Amino acid sequence: MKIKPLDCDFSVCQLRDFSMVNLERNYCFAGKTEEECSLVCVTEDIPANFIRRDDGWKAFRIQGVLDFSLIGILSQISALLAKNRIGIFALSTFNTDYILTKAGDFARAIEILSDAGYEII
Repeated sequence: MKIKPLDCDFSVCQLRDFSMVNLERNYCFAGKTEEECSLVCVTEDIPANFIRRDDGWKAFRIQGVLDFSLIGILSQISALLAKNRIGIFALSTFNTDYILTKAGDFARAIEILSDAGYEII
């Protein structure tokens, strides 16, 4: 399985609403419930109407299109990183999964995955 580190810094935000979110940016993950509006985006793209934000995240994606019938991809990666005391924030799109770690853990996470046989591209 191929892992592609992304070359940008990410933030996790709670927003008042989505009115100021630029959906044209490369990375923009939005979620809404009856309790909140959340956004994960490149740090420089945080909208001005945020309530709270948590900066200092780095991300990698599982490269390629993952069929919905595939089982355990995310759980294998998260278990491997958890065993090494690295917390994750996981996001999924229709095609693939993205995994964020705090920036201070990122290089070690990539090294652990490489040592476990994941191809880093």
